[in-house]
Amino acid sequence: MRMPPGWSVRRPCLDDVPAILAVVQASDIAALGHPDFSADDVREALTSPDLDPDRDSWLALGPDGEVRGWSYLEDSHRGPRETVEVYVHPERGLPAQVPLLTMQLARSAERAAEFGHAEMTVRALALPGEERWIGVLRDAGFAFLKRYARMRRSLAGVPAEPPPPPPGVLVRPVVATDDAELRTFHRILDSAFRDTPDYQPAGYEQWRAQVAALPSVAWDEWFVAEVDGEPVGILQSADQTLDQEEGWVKQLAVLRAYRRRGVGAALLARAFACYAGKGRRYAGLGVDLSNPVEPVRLYRSVGMSPIYEAIVLERSIAAATDG
Repeated sequence: MRMPPGWSVRRPCLDDVPAILAVVQASDIAALGHPDFSADDVREALTSPDLDPDRDSWLALGPDGEVRGWSYLEDSHRGPRETVEVYVHPERGLPAQVPLLTMQLARSAERAAEFGHAEMTVRALALPGEERWIGVLRDAGFAFLKRYARMRRSLAGVPAEPPPPPPGVLVRPVVATDDAELRTFHRILDSAFRDTPDYQPAGYEQWRAQVAALPSVAWDEWFVAEVDGEPVGILQSADQTLDQEEGWVKQLAVLRAYRRRGVGAALLARAFACYAGKGRRYAGLGVDLSNPVEPVRLYRSVGMSPIYEAIVLERSIAAATDG
């Protein structure tokens, strides 16, 4: 599908981060009442090893040359499922919404062929109040799949010294300079998430490449939990939300045999204390409400509550064929 008359598209680069962020935050404010994306989030998307900015992302430019929309693909790990993201300015970017989605779906079909898949499952997220976007997705063949919650808790009154963990449990920072330690960290993450139906595995080297591509890594906010000296749980933080004064739990994983023994809560308590010690006001994370492990119960038990719920929609698209 072509852009409207006078509009154009081009590929993004890192110099476009401020313009892209302005579009994304305007979209967030229209849907949520506040921004929920940072400059580092944009940089992370553009530098992800899973994304080729010269093939997998577009900027939509209005007749005045202003950036009014941004789209990209993520989360594939070269597997048969990925997520399409389309952001447009809520007042000046709406004409670009359908063309950007159409171009990205065509690219998903190409990627399916490149990765050796017969088809690609494509997902999209819609925030509360984005009825127009939901309609666009449904018109493009997407159907409701599940809900996702953005959770948060205040860190007011949380001391920088965490409470003692349960007997036999030790929580410590990851040793980022030790390759064997990071391999153990990845093994726990990979093993624990294989219990969830949506998990797409990434090998150790692929995972390390993803970490290396992050705009910054606060290793002192990554933790390992041991039970009787055996590593059994991990917590990975992300520092992309510092401008929102929020510590962000990116991944929390506990091996199945050690769940419901206080390990996950101990990891979260250590992270909350770390965030509070750095002056953060909140701790946040995202959770799949359909996860059969039911992590939302743990998050509620440590004082977190949803600040909004989004819906996830899905469709399949056949791999592109030559000619």
